[in-house]
Amino acid sequence: MNKEQSKRPFIVTWVVVALIYAAVFISEQIMPPSSMLFTVLKKGATYALVAVSMNLLNGFTGIFSLGQAGFMLIGAYVYGIFTIPLDVRAQVYQYFNGGLVQFTVPVVIAMILSGLAAAFFAFLIGLPVLRLKSDYLAIATLGFAEIIRAIFQWNNLGPLTNGSNMLRLFPSFNDFNIKDANGKVIVYLSTLIPFIIAGVCIFLIVMLIRSNYGRAFKAIRDDEVAAEAMGINLAHHKQLAFCISSFFAGVGGAMLAMYQTTVQAKSFTSAMTYEILLIVVIGGVGSITGSVLSSFLFVACSEWWLRFLDEKQMIGNFEVPLLRNGFRLVVFSVIIMIVVLFFRRGIMGDRELWDMGADSKAERGAKQ
Repeated sequence: MNKEQSKRPFIVTWVVVALIYAAVFISEQIMPPSSMLFTVLKKGATYALVAVSMNLLNGFTGIFSLGQAGFMLIGAYVYGIFTIPLDVRAQVYQYFNGGLVQFTVPVVIAMILSGLAAAFFAFLIGLPVLRLKSDYLAIATLGFAEIIRAIFQWNNLGPLTNGSNMLRLFPSFNDFNIKDANGKVIVYLSTLIPFIIAGVCIFLIVMLIRSNYGRAFKAIRDDEVAAEAMGINLAHHKQLAFCISSFFAGVGGAMLAMYQTTVQAKSFTSAMTYEILLIVVIGGVGSITGSVLSSFLFVACSEWWLRFLDEKQMIGNFEVPLLRNGFRLVVFSVIIMIVVLFFRRGIMGDRELWDMGADSKAERGAKQ
């Protein structure tokens, strides 16, 4: 295969990505802002970033971590704390005399700080925890997420975290819309912005995976003994993967705060981590493309397509049985089981969108 043929899948991938971004931008200008489609796209982009960050650990490094919700919590709180406008801090921190932090930083800086704060906690946690293996590591990181959730609700930290009260009134995705002098929105960007943030972060993760560090991560996943024999420092590379994954999880937490417009520690439960893990498994452990696709499918099914199952439906005078509040989750669980049964390795397995063209050409060449 010559260089032009090897570059062709990447060119096709970039064209597809550009068309998706153009479609999102155009759709946002012509469709009503209240459309459920935009809710799915915003949350899907957020979950896609967190799922890819988790896949970096579970799929590409072989570290079974369940602390994603904890790192998202840290990122969400750091973003909220540093972006709440000064004139409303007394209103938000009404029980803590306006709070401890009395300054604000730009949104981009706050998002970077969110990632750095999560990475810092990951570094501290990783020193003792990464010595553990498989299930023990998962339990330890899950315990960290639960502990950090309890600590952030502690009233003694109220001047910083607002205790068990929610943080609010910080910039959200809607604040990126361009308005005229009368306050009327002339260009909608509230859906495109999370796509841009997630896209840039996922691109950086892809570049990392394709670098020498990414190859070292894969070697550790495949065989730690062989990787160490090749001169790979296991402790250093595991710590590096753990911190990088947590950094992007922290950025994902900031995005979730912008999507929800409020932050409260009690919402970052272990169930959130299980959702992210489920997305990774459905998409394919070891596939960035699979994690992205399954994120949007998961959010669309759980938040949109199956909503009608929670409401009573009448066909003439006949009431459709079983349709009650909560039945949506039953059907959704059945769908997940079917996907897992028929796609044992997930939707994409360990393949990527940009590799599929090259794989098909290699298979045709082998047949000839």
